[in-house]
Amino acid sequence: MPRNFAYFIYAITVVFFLCFFVWPIWQILKGGFVDADGSVTFAYILEVFDNPIYLEGLQNAFTLALCTTILSLLMAVPLAFINDRFAFPGKKVFGAMALLPIMLPPFVGAIGIQQILGQYGVLNVVLDHLGIISQGHYIDWLGGEGRFWGVVVMSALSLYPILYLNAQASLANIDPAMEEAAENLGCTGVRRFFSITLPLMRSGLFAGSTIVFIWAFTELGVPLLFDYNRITSVQIFNGIKDIGGNPFPYALVTVMLLFSVLFYAVGKGLFGRQNFAMMAKASHAGEPKQLGLVGNVICTGLFCIVIGMALIPHLAVVLVSFSGDWYHSILPQHWTTLNYEIALAHNLTVPSIQNSLIYASAATVLNVLLGICLAFVIVRTELPGRGLLDAMAMLPLAVPGLVMAFGYLAMCQEGKAFSFLNPTENPTALLIIAYAVRKMPFVVRSAVAGLQQTSVTYEEAAQNLGCPPLKSAFKITIPLIMANLLAGALLAFSQGMLEVSDSLVLAQKQAYYPITKAIYELMAILGDGRFIASALGVWSMAFLAVTIIGASILLGKKLGAIFRV
Repeated sequence: MPRNFAYFIYAITVVFFLCFFVWPIWQILKGGFVDADGSVTFAYILEVFDNPIYLEGLQNAFTLALCTTILSLLMAVPLAFINDRFAFPGKKVFGAMALLPIMLPPFVGAIGIQQILGQYGVLNVVLDHLGIISQGHYIDWLGGEGRFWGVVVMSALSLYPILYLNAQASLANIDPAMEEAAENLGCTGVRRFFSITLPLMRSGLFAGSTIVFIWAFTELGVPLLFDYNRITSVQIFNGIKDIGGNPFPYALVTVMLLFSVLFYAVGKGLFGRQNFAMMAKASHAGEPKQLGLVGNVICTGLFCIVIGMALIPHLAVVLVSFSGDWYHSILPQHWTTLNYEIALAHNLTVPSIQNSLIYASAATVLNVLLGICLAFVIVRTELPGRGLLDAMAMLPLAVPGLVMAFGYLAMCQEGKAFSFLNPTENPTALLIIAYAVRKMPFVVRSAVAGLQQTSVTYEEAAQNLGCPPLKSAFKITIPLIMANLLAGALLAFSQGMLEVSDSLVLAQKQAYYPITKAIYELMAILGDGRFIASALGVWSMAFLAVTIIGASILLGKKLGAIFRV
């Protein structure tokens, strides 16, 4: 790549991130630390910790994130280890199915959880039929503290694939010779796993745990659907209507951002600081161990239990979408396809699908263009600061989506520099930019991985034969990394189609609602609202399943590298 062109790409990227990543965050910090007179103040931040309601929200958010991360680890690590080290029937199928829960936003699966754990839901009816409880003593599993645990379970079941992918990628990079050496010295079984294997996986597990923790800490959709208001994310969402004159929404978002940075820094210091070098990944390939009948049953059983638990909410959403009436019964009492017919004619659903296609498609095109250029600068040049550019491209994964969405809303208020993007008039441009910034890491990381695996000698050979650098990149390099680019683009597009935080916060007019905002609004409609919302959710689930499986086939175990910060 010509040096002048590389500098141009560098400058364009820096300007883009300054305008649509750094500036929104600065607007949040300014709102939280600057009073009406323009003086720096800590009064708003201190009030957050003095106010018992705000303090309870932060405590609940932290506890929720911690519980979600622990539960996700308990599910993901054993599955990744079994899949990497043992051969058992249906291994490839189970490995692919383990990724399915990530195909749907957790807040859509919450519809299914409510149907199962509601006071007159499936669980209570089953317990009634078994004679464990009677109809007059039905338990409201999602009442009181049950709502908190409902959010934890739903979030963990949807986010554990991120940890599974990172754990799988980490295990694939471990040199089997190190574990064999430990075994020769008498360190075997569980002791070897905790003494040798787990420490070698620590970097990957930290990367995945960081994302899961921050996503759970700032989760908005699931608490909203569970009507769990005693949490910071919902308090921020409810305070958006006062964003123009109330400093406390800014203070809440500032505290959430500072805590997210603090959690990342502490985790990095405790768990990500010490890495163990290995000889070029592995000195030889480790073959999966063949198991007997008992081992095969245990491995397949563990996968079935975790995948079954994770897919039950999704299955319930499918059943709700085909039901005409599902109340106080194990299965729907009436089956119908009318919900899909109504959904296709409803004034919320079809426009929302069209809007999401426009937003996600435009954002993906922007991601691919910037992602390819960034990857070439990072991998194929020696420009100073290219490492910083790489880190900057990955930062959107570590910054909460709710924080970024609030920042975009703040920077577009009347009188601000970006007021022409005000989402109250038309949020299209802002949503495209928001989706592009939030999903940029998927494309950049995929493109970087492809370039690192493609020898530069192909480009040099083309240039030696008279092909200009830019032409050789388009004719030689990009076709060679097309699988990586397609995988990253698929992930960016599919995740953009079902982005939650940006959609709920920025789309404020019905004509511009994307899919996720339409589902949320439909859930609030009495009568057949949840049935139509479920039908729209099933369409989304099928769409995402195809894209995630396609990306998994193209990238394989390297898919986990996309979810690293």
